[in-house]
Amino acid sequence: MNLRKLFYFPIVLWLVLQLFGCAWFQTKEEKTARELAEDGTEAFRDKDYRKAIKSFEKLKDWYPFSQYSILAELKIGDAHYHLKEYEEAIFAYEEFENLHPKNEAVPYVVYQIGRCYFDRLYSIDRDQTMAREALQAFERLIHTYPASSYAKKAKEHITVCNRNLAEHEFYVGMFYYKSKHYKAALERFNTVLRSYTDIGVHRKALEYIPLCQDGIDNSVRGKN
Repeated sequence: MNLRKLFYFPIVLWLVLQLFGCAWFQTKEEKTARELAEDGTEAFRDKDYRKAIKSFEKLKDWYPFSQYSILAELKIGDAHYHLKEYEEAIFAYEEFENLHPKNEAVPYVVYQIGRCYFDRLYSIDRDQTMAREALQAFERLIHTYPASSYAKKAKEHITVCNRNLAEHEFYVGMFYYKSKHYKAALERFNTVLRSYTDIGVHRKALEYIPLCQDGIDNSVRGKN
């Protein structure tokens, strides 16, 4: 009985592969890399970003060595960006830069990483992590690719980031000043002067620095 099973097993296995093998592999071969690229591009053009991501991910997975694979990697990031899925977009852009550090699209990719943070700038009374991350990306772009057309755009965004950071420092300084924590307020106002002298906020900080110093001196006199 065991010998008979051993004899029939290869035949049964062959029949199973004949019946289902085509189904397993046909899906992958339904469309070529070019067709998937065209599908993804068309969906992206129609702002159907979910569908675009699906097509580009298939292209990337099925045909990793295709000439269209680089396009797919880049457009996946763009699609996530348009969907405001910024963390997913950042991951895709950073992966692209790591895989293709010398590709001509890298300046654009670095700019887009900055935009993923810049588009989430919060009001001055909230945490400014996004402003700092955006600033870091834009400064890296300008330093590494100064001749890029994206460097000029980055400079404009840097001004906005710095203004946000300066206004935030001043806002916190005013909070401490009104609470009569003059030393803490003075440190914030001095930070504005040291780091953001060309933004305009420093003029307001200058008005409060002597007031903070007076408050500190009065506190010392009161203790004596």
